[in-house]
Amino acid sequence: MDLQFYFFDKAVSIGVFLRKKTMKIADMWREERPREKILTHGVWVASNAELIAVLLGSGTRDCSVLELAQRLLNECEGQLTELSVQSIEKLSSIKGIGNTKAITLTAAFELGRRMGEEKFRLRKKSITGPKDIFQIFGNKLKGLEREECWICLLNQAQYVIAQEKVSLGGSSCTIIDICTILKRVLERKARSVILIHNHPSGNPMPSRADIEQTKKLKEALAPFEVKLLDHLIVSDDSYYSFCDECVYSATSQRAPLLNKLVLNSSK
Repeated sequence: MDLQFYFFDKAVSIGVFLRKKTMKIADMWREERPREKILTHGVWVASNAELIAVLLGSGTRDCSVLELAQRLLNECEGQLTELSVQSIEKLSSIKGIGNTKAITLTAAFELGRRMGEEKFRLRKKSITGPKDIFQIFGNKLKGLEREECWICLLNQAQYVIAQEKVSLGGSSCTIIDICTILKRVLERKARSVILIHNHPSGNPMPSRADIEQTKKLKEALAPFEVKLLDHLIVSDDSYYSFCDECVYSATSQRAPLLNKLVLNSSK
């Protein structure tokens, strides 16, 4: 009887030890390890949870690193876009993440955003339509909880010479700072401007305030012979173009030329 209790006590001790031991990717079966899968089959075969697990590196006493990665995704309804805009403070507050893992995730998403912008710049391609603008600003603005207003400044050939955030608003509105925009235009000697802001609500259609502020900006630029080529409103995977008076999805193949499209003065 004493022997039975001895083995039972040992089994409990081992169980407690295993529960307390931090679960790392290296502790998993070889064929289940995300790193091994990527090395053998390529990064494209890994699921979102597995890629996040590689970044996290280790789990907790209570859950494996893959379970922790899946928990993160579940917090954002499985959407990488939603996960990518979470603050370091918000991420680190999730059990098992902490500052180090939160910073690693934030840095990875930021590199992805910068790569998208760099890829467009390196193509040395002029802006030809709303789709080009969305390629630059879509990842910057979709998924944000507050409205941000950006300008894209172009030279005579419609190459991008600068892009800058000019104002930050609330969840439902932002003020277009015309004085700041004029100052940036003159400093950069821009020949045309594209205005971009986001709608966190998910609806890209312009409000009355959006329309009025766009008209005022166009009028303010006119004495300097600077054109307001377009105003894009970004909302998740869709966007509205003032130039075309039309909503596009992110996968739309249409990209009408801007050189023949100028905002109508009656708008």
